[in-house]
Amino acid sequence: MVHAQRAALVAAISRSEFHTHDNLAELTALAQSAGAVVVDKLQQKIDKPFPATYIGRGKAEHLAARVKKYNANCVIFDNDLSPAQIRELEDIVKVKVLDRSELILDIFATRAQTRQAKLQVELAQLEYTYPRLTRMWGHLDTVTGAAGGAGAVGAIGVRGTGEKQLEIDRRLVSKRITELERELEQIDKRRIREIEARSGMFKVCLVGYTNAGKSTLMNALTGASVYVEDMLFATLDTRTKKWRLGGNQMVLLSDTVGFVKNLPHHLVASFKATLEEALNADLLLHVVDISSRDAHEQMQNARTVLEEIGCKDKAQMILLNKSDMPAGGNQLELLSTLYPDALCISARTGMNLDVLSTRVLEIFKGKDARLQIKCSIGNGRLQSFLMANGTIHSTDYIDGTAVIDVTIGRNHLPRINRLLPQSVTKVKS
Repeated sequence: MVHAQRAALVAAISRSEFHTHDNLAELTALAQSAGAVVVDKLQQKIDKPFPATYIGRGKAEHLAARVKKYNANCVIFDNDLSPAQIRELEDIVKVKVLDRSELILDIFATRAQTRQAKLQVELAQLEYTYPRLTRMWGHLDTVTGAAGGAGAVGAIGVRGTGEKQLEIDRRLVSKRITELERELEQIDKRRIREIEARSGMFKVCLVGYTNAGKSTLMNALTGASVYVEDMLFATLDTRTKKWRLGGNQMVLLSDTVGFVKNLPHHLVASFKATLEEALNADLLLHVVDISSRDAHEQMQNARTVLEEIGCKDKAQMILLNKSDMPAGGNQLELLSTLYPDALCISARTGMNLDVLSTRVLEIFKGKDARLQIKCSIGNGRLQSFLMANGTIHSTDYIDGTAVIDVTIGRNHLPRINRLLPQSVTKVKS
């Protein structure tokens, strides 16, 4: 949509949120990720959006002059615009106008690789497009007016053939949305079965702002080959790999789609299944790029999305990534003060990844408890689990029953109870 185009960027920002530094830094990165060349930036402080043009007609005319001056062939707003505002702005600036949601949807469309991701993106695009269909058929106004002769003035909205075509198009879009929802529902059911099949495993999920280094960390911890690129939304698909911790302990580690400020609600809804990896995790590793001067704001934006999908009370560990980079000095000092339990790491160099593994292992195991467990000698699954995850002090065999004296993390008790119908006797903690 905006590939190889010369883009002018616009941000209308309330006075309370206006910063002295570049308010368009993130939109610039998004536009570049979509393949656009940014040729101009325009910011405006506003108390509230103007109904017709969002930024006010005078400012829109000023924008038109700048578009002409810098030879831009599209304008991208860092705000969500209504269909009427887009039409009015395009009439003034004489080039294509996109809003933030449309830009992000375009990026997602180019990044989607798996069948699920492609369906999710298509669904989000159609839900975004549906109320904007009148804009798509605006060229029919001229056809209808010409057919009516000299007495027919330009149509209000779309009439005649345009109206018929609009209704047909709406039905087609509505039908396709229903088909996509059904297909995604089937994929969701398969994913739920996969998640349930992993119910006995401790699940860790990487979350955070896009381009914070989650995929690089995933590769460093698991030896995976997740695609890594210095761009926003380089990967969309969730990947789950086994992560071997110290003491031969194993957990599952999942990577998720990155977050951005004001992530379009259509995408949050469409990618619900992907984000449910975070919802079903036992522990979230919140990766923060401290080399960014907006690191704290990005962190808060990621937390907002986590709350939106129901992860507000989920156990989290904050990882201050890229701590080896000099550019992160100020943010590192600030965030280390605000979050004293945060761990400074570098996914690129491996700095403190051994400490990360140790901390996750401690959370995985929980505080140790010493137990006396009685089970059938034939219960090999339980005995194998105890040997792999605990320290066995002694085992006695009496009349077909194994009596095991073991020290094991309290977090393993639910799994022991599932493997053992009989009661567990605690010796000492």
